[in-house]
Amino acid sequence: MSDKTVYLITGTNRGIGYALVAKLAERPNAIVFAGARDPTAKSLTDLAAKYPNVHPVKLVVSDKASNEAAIAEIAKTAGQLDVVISSAGISKQFGPIATSNPDDFLEHYQINTLGFIILWQAAHKLLLASTKPQLVYISSIGGSLGAFMNLQAPAYMGSKAAGNFIVKTLDAENPTLTVYSLHPGWVQTDMGNAGAEANGMPHAPNTVEESVAGILNRVDTATKEKTSGKFLNFETIPGPPQTDEIAW
Repeated sequence: MSDKTVYLITGTNRGIGYALVAKLAERPNAIVFAGARDPTAKSLTDLAAKYPNVHPVKLVVSDKASNEAAIAEIAKTAGQLDVVISSAGISKQFGPIATSNPDDFLEHYQINTLGFIILWQAAHKLLLASTKPQLVYISSIGGSLGAFMNLQAPAYMGSKAAGNFIVKTLDAENPTLTVYSLHPGWVQTDMGNAGAEANGMPHAPNTVEESVAGILNRVDTATKEKTSGKFLNFETIPGPPQTDEIAW
């Protein structure tokens, strides 16, 4: 097994996923597979041209064949997989439940929850062969029941709460796997800013750079004993609701 760390990041065409790939690309000991619906997007091909350790791969969230093909490509190219960061997701339904379209809930659960399950099913054998396997679910504090906030996005928040349950179950099922949910902040991406505007804010409060720095600090310091099975904030902010560890 190589002494390099092999990462798979999903949802890398833009936003947090792309920024994570760009930051990890700077590490000489990292091999980064950028899972994306369109791996030929200029943003990714430009990054791969600059950094030979970046490999864009086609990965369509919740599509079983696509996930399996991406993992097969990783196994063939790198021979191992150490860290999976499930960053892909959608949030495009806003408003009260009474006037929401039920199909919006189905779409959010299909991508944000079921997509995470399908990713794990495709990746688990290769990932668990690592000496330090790590699986990170990019969640949201809005998916917390213990720190509930009505952010007028019930389809997104509900799907993240369901994903959090999957994280707890995976931790219980896999004694060697470090798996946890991670709130990335309320980030100035297209999705984050849309949510902020829906709640009367000009934009989300956290920059992409702040979020990515916090996420990678968590990844770099994660252990089974101290991290696995927890719901963590991307950074430690004293006082509720954004503390080091978030209530499920």
